[in-house]
Amino acid sequence: MSTSADELDAELATVIDEIEAMGIPEWHELSVESARRIEDELFTTGGGPEMEVVRDFAFDGPGGEVPIRVYSPSTDERLPTLVYYHGGGWVLGTLDSVENICRELAMRAECIVVSVDYRLAPRHTFPAAVDDAYAALEWVARNADVLGSDGRISVGGTSAGGNLAAVTALRVREQNGPDITRQLLLYPITDFAFDTDSYQANAGGPLLTRADMEWFWNRYLRSSVDGYNPFASPLRMNDLSGVAPATVVTAGFDPLRDEGAAYADRLANDGVDVEHLHYPTMAHGFLSLSDDVTVADEALDAVARSIE
Repeated sequence: MSTSADELDAELATVIDEIEAMGIPEWHELSVESARRIEDELFTTGGGPEMEVVRDFAFDGPGGEVPIRVYSPSTDERLPTLVYYHGGGWVLGTLDSVENICRELAMRAECIVVSVDYRLAPRHTFPAAVDDAYAALEWVARNADVLGSDGRISVGGTSAGGNLAAVTALRVREQNGPDITRQLLLYPITDFAFDTDSYQANAGGPLLTRADMEWFWNRYLRSSVDGYNPFASPLRMNDLSGVAPATVVTAGFDPLRDEGAAYADRLANDGVDVEHLHYPTMAHGFLSLSDDVTVADEALDAVARSIE
């Protein structure tokens, strides 16, 4: 069983203290527009390793134009490709807010990263983000050669982005879609339920609370009935066999810890090759703090090594 340590990592605790000292209310206490402004101010940091290529494109998706940003550390050889979906509870997040982690993954894994700006709730409720996520994979597969890909394509993301990566892998199986070599599920949302031990133990955070998750789900779903759909809650899929091998990252002080661990267990039980990386002293979102937290830096290296 994946559990938490007795206390947070000391470096992470320092970062959390600095964030809390800013006096910013929790996400669920804000309007959507205010939350987006705060998220832009806090997390649009830029930076990250230099890339040979950073280029913005857009393609015609199922509900209109879908912006994407392509990062490539080298044009000297063909590289594996990662289609990356940002977090933010399907409500927050932009291409800019994940600039740093996309650059880090591109450099550390020596891969092309295609970051996807899918439609956000509440204006675009489920399944809009799911449809955009899958359409992005199809677009990358069609354009792999011109992007410099060697043909190996993975999907991945954090939190809500991890949810979209898991669901995209399921849709590939269901619809005989493009081949994907791996799914990177980084502290993913996998179930519309709030009854796990980790939700109880970490209801007050840090960095993500139970009330925040309820706020996100209530804006993402058209009604609670959608929460039982496995393309919203992949843990509810009866059979996970036949999907791409997975890397699942969980954190001890994360409300989502147990549902991420449960998804890793379900995948393994259904015959899928799974690498479950659990960090007992970490909290939700920790991979974005690799500049300041040693364990996060090491975890990001481990994630990068799993990209095929």
